[in-house]
Amino acid sequence: VQLQASGGGSVQAGDSLRLSCAASGSSFPSYSLAWFRQPPGKEREFVAAVTWAFSTYYADSVKGRFTISRDNAKSTVYLQMNSTKPLDTAVYYCAARFLGLNNNDDDRRYDYWGQGTQVTVSS
Repeated sequence: VQLQASGGGSVQAGDSLRLSCAASGSSFPSYSLAWFRQPPGKEREFVAAVTWAFSTYYADSVKGRFTISRDNAKSTVYLQMNSTKPLDTAVYYCAARFLGLNNNDDDRRYDYWGQGTQVTVSS
């Protein structure tokens, strides 16, 4: 599976942004997908995940503001970012793993990674 993230950019606090991650390869419906981010000078952190069974999980810091979704027909996972904050500034990465239902916030569980897309939120 190859992943291609897009949709990053610079926005003002409170604005919305939608990230997309298109996958190539077969068996996309069998993959669990996630978004991670790496803020400047910090370690990579979990943002959100959607399993192959369509269960969703969110980091507390984005719960209620971000929504992860997937479109199996388009082999794409999305991250809708609403009410953005400067603390959301980071490089965002999409990730995939075959099947998987547990430990969705552990980046060590994911085998495939996109190239990252920069999101900058200014106050």
